[in-house]
Amino acid sequence: MPAKQVAPPEASTPTVKIAERVVSPPTPKLPPLRRIVKKVVAPVYLGPKAIIPKPGVTVTPSKDFDAKFLETQRAVLVEERVQLTGQANRLEDEANSLIEDVEMGDVQFDDESGEGDTMVVERERDLALSAQARQIVSEIDDAIIRVANGTYGYSTLSGSPIPKERLRAIPWATLRVDEKAGGIGRR
Repeated sequence: MPAKQVAPPEASTPTVKIAERVVSPPTPKLPPLRRIVKKVVAPVYLGPKAIIPKPGVTVTPSKDFDAKFLETQRAVLVEERVQLTGQANRLEDEANSLIEDVEMGDVQFDDESGEGDTMVVERERDLALSAQARQIVSEIDDAIIRVANGTYGYSTLSGSPIPKERLRAIPWATLRVDEKAGGIGRR
């Protein structure tokens, strides 16, 4: 039997894979211990404009509250509304000016200065107080409407009259003291 002939090996070069070098874009370097303050002005919802009845025209007396008392309370409510609306506007303007006054990079945010934290706290405080004033304005608007339709001075929970002393202290009150105090944990 004839011997099998084996083909001579082909001249081969060793295959070497060359790894492709992946280059990532350079990361931007920030100044050490500094943060950039972004100017953000939060939108403020002013709510619907209240329809305030004209003095002396739309006071509906009830068996527990006479027209004179209701007219006096309505005047107090309108005055308080004007004051709180002005206060809310001033607080919002002050909060927005805190952000506008600071140009990017003007404030050093490091362990020593702490200015950025103070500004944020002041702004948040102003916005919280403004929101609280706007909430009371909304309650005052509801009270003015109740004066007009004859339900002012009556508890929204039980329908019983709220004492005049409480209404003089908090003209927009909707609950009696015993109803307000009867919350969670009361026995």
